[in-house]
Amino acid sequence: MAGAPEGDSNRRLVRIVLDERTVVRRSPEVEHERAVAIYDLLEENSFAPAGHEGGPYHLILSIEDNRLVMNIRTTAEAPVAEVQLPIASFRRIVKDYFTICESYYQAIRRATPSQIEAIDMGRRGLHNEGSELLRERLSGKVEIDFKTARRLFTLICVLHIRG
Repeated sequence: MAGAPEGDSNRRLVRIVLDERTVVRRSPEVEHERAVAIYDLLEENSFAPAGHEGGPYHLILSIEDNRLVMNIRTTAEAPVAEVQLPIASFRRIVKDYFTICESYYQAIRRATPSQIEAIDMGRRGLHNEGSELLRERLSGKVEIDFKTARRLFTLICVLHIRG
């Protein structure tokens, strides 16, 4: 598959599913971000559950009982691990990220290029902060690189949009 690090084809995701049970109608911008994150993840990622060498993997992401649930399976759908993280640790950064994204989308329509760039820098900074938080919370459970963390953080944000 394209983007797989040479010799590391087992340390990667080849399928990602978002639990859509709580999905509300999402804006075109959010749908675009979701689609791009999944596409980019499947093209290039590094994903290795602790103590398991049998990848590549399928990942089902959901939010249940105020927890982010990462259901990790082999390509034959055999369970590998279920990692649960308290969603409260992500709540502030996701809320701030949504706020700045809304400002960014509004700025694109009517702000100057320098204003858009300033807002985008803030947006990227928050995204990086959320990505590092995810890597920290997964430490010892799942090893991921920074690019994988960024894309997974985008999907965590998408899962926060509820009715």
